Amino acid sequence: MNLSIFLLALSMAASLPLSAATPNVIIIMADDQGYQDLGCFGSPKIKTPHIDQMAKEGMRFTDFYSGASVCTPSRAALLTGCYASRVGNLGVLFPQDARGLNPTEITIAELLKTKGYATACIGKWHLGHHKQFLPTSQGFDTYYGVPYSNDMTLDPTQPLANDIALREGVTAESIKTHQKKNLVPLMRDTEIIEYPVDQNTLTKRYTEEAIKFITTNKEKPFFIYLPHSMPHIPVYASPEFEGKSEIGLYGDSIEELDWSTGQISETLRKLKLDQNTLVIYTSDNGPWKLDQNSWEKGNTNRQVGGFAHPLRGYKFSRLEGGMRVPTVMWWPGRIPADKTCGEVVASMDFFATCAEISGAELPTDRVIDGKSLVALLEAKEGAKSPHDALFYRTEAVRSGKWKLIKGQLYDLEVDIGEATNLAEKHPDVVTRLSALLAAHKKDLAENTRPPGGGQKKPRKPKNKK
Repeated sequence: MNLSIFLLALSMAASLPLSAATPNVIIIMADDQGYQDLGCFGSPKIKTPHIDQMAKEGMRFTDFYSGASVCTPSRAALLTGCYASRVGNLGVLFPQDARGLNPTEITIAELLKTKGYATACIGKWHLGHHKQFLPTSQGFDTYYGVPYSNDMTLDPTQPLANDIALREGVTAESIKTHQKKNLVPLMRDTEIIEYPVDQNTLTKRYTEEAIKFITTNKEKPFFIYLPHSMPHIPVYASPEFEGKSEIGLYGDSIEELDWSTGQISETLRKLKLDQNTLVIYTSDNGPWKLDQNSWEKGNTNRQVGGFAHPLRGYKFSRLEGGMRVPTVMWWPGRIPADKTCGEVVASMDFFATCAEISGAELPTDRVIDGKSLVALLEAKEGAKSPHDALFYRTEAVRSGKWKLIKGQLYDLEVDIGEATNLAEKHPDVVTRLSALLAAHKKDLAENTRPPGGGQKKPRKPKNKK
């Protein structure tokens, strides 16, 4: 090849868009982390230097919403790109539940596998613990983690690995009937490999599993969904982090999540994958409303929640503190550095975003509610929220700066804490948003897909004494 041809080829290669190489995707999701509980979101006591650095090198989203204010529906929305009410309307699942995310749904993992991605789910699943609902039946090549919340129990009918590690006096015989709150199993694919899992080590072990997967699959595109078990109560941290933060175990667990995120980003840099990997850090919903000031009293109780300031409300609520969560996205060379996005976006938008950056085709046989965020990620001039309206399940709606909830109207641009009801001053806005909410409910009634395992059986009424 002569010099002129070489220089021309080099010039053409340099001009190719960054999306020419199929990008990797890593979604890191904390469990019940409050809006304020990152340094880059204003935490005065919790130190998160690695995620803060991601924000400096990437983009911070201040008006980002989870799919629900509790675990299971939030995860269903993220993975399917749909409102949780559309994909089975699942509530929080427990070990005695026979239901889960319908295997006929298309997850981000299944979407990306059409483009040759290796896929892994590492962490808390909580979309059904029976085989037909587990990650390996929902597009993931591998699964390693706890199948539901860490404050639950064991389903003794789940299959056990031949080499299962039994702890805390549990035996092969006693495990068949063993059910004790806060003692949960660790799974590999579809089998329990440890019971009860040592919760102090979960964050560290999830991190090691993620780094191993990245290293093994560095030569091809990969997708890692890493939903951490922490800081859901009971809160745990490894010995290296316990007692490290200024606010007790809750802060310790967040600081370990920050360390974990730093380990992952450092691995990407070391393997020269950072400029071809989108990394997202977010939370599944807001924090528990517990004793947020217990750290000031020297309390080391594991039942401690986080901080949603300056938002109002907590987990379980449709107020901002229940569903607006701290979110940072990082993709060196693709996402401009040190940017803040105040547009209204949601976790269900990850589905369409992954489709666009990977070249995968969106399904055409079903409603997909999420929209691509690529224009916002690239900070394109004039890029706006892809949503004319965003719904908090079926109880509230946000359109632009306005939010309507239970007949109350708030201007979130000037009243982020939802303190001043403006419904009487702006009846026209109330009418418009009420119509949007009514239309959304009608759409869901006409276009809702069933959960896996059928509808929830009604609970038998308790006998009145």
